[in-house]
Amino acid sequence: MNVPDEWQWDRTLFRGAAAYYERGRLPYAQGFAEILATALGLNGNGRLLDVGCGPGTVTLALARYFTEVVGIDPDEEMLAAAEDRAQRLGVANARWVLARAEDLPAGLGEFRVVVFAQSFHWTDRDRVAATVLEMLEPGGAFVHISDLKNPPAEPMPQPGPPYPQISELVRRYLGPVRRAGQGSLVDGTPDREDLVLARAGFKDFERRIVPSEEVINRSTDDIVAWVFSRSDSAPHLFGDKLADFERDLREVLRKASPDNCFVERIPPTEIMIWHKPH
Repeated sequence: MNVPDEWQWDRTLFRGAAAYYERGRLPYAQGFAEILATALGLNGNGRLLDVGCGPGTVTLALARYFTEVVGIDPDEEMLAAAEDRAQRLGVANARWVLARAEDLPAGLGEFRVVVFAQSFHWTDRDRVAATVLEMLEPGGAFVHISDLKNPPAEPMPQPGPPYPQISELVRRYLGPVRRAGQGSLVDGTPDREDLVLARAGFKDFERRIVPSEEVINRSTDDIVAWVFSRSDSAPHLFGDKLADFERDLREVLRKASPDNCFVERIPPTEIMIWHKPH
């Protein structure tokens, strides 16, 4: 999603979404952490900063490759979910800091790697990139992780989740302009990270695609969780119509799959890496 100039961050952006995030969001492709570790020669030393860490999905997947991993996020519920997940996974070298990217360096020190997992577009990119450059050790890496945009279409078992109908229902309740927090958003996500990072002084771009052929089954509850995990359909946006929306959403899903089972392919993961000069 593209952030209009007049849009301002507010803490309601993902309010209520953290409880649905882990169940609702599709995982990254299996092996993405290992591929990144190989690309960067990670050996268990150094520190990782995950900016906009959410419930710690990427932070915790990479924790074994660092002495310490630090996740920052401006949403207290997301950080609580990350801490809970770390405890469940037995990850002892992670800590969580309530902060925005624009608050950096926030006294956090130096890092070997700074990662943004589908979060860089929410930030003042030029400002944040320049700050991250200063926080990295010489030769350190700025890493952007995301689902691969527009992967090749492949035949899928049916049924898949009825995403067009879900989007239509959300718009019927929330209006035609996509919302997030207290503001509105227009379609599209800012790209050309290469230009942003070149302006900041990063060099030596690398790109890795982690393929995925994994197909998973998803229940109605999983798809409902996906809807409520999104900033533009977070629970708080529906106000006193939340129960009505969920009822109608479940009816859309029931009609699409009376047996309560959907099939989805986990998308490939795109890893983009830029380096701080030595």
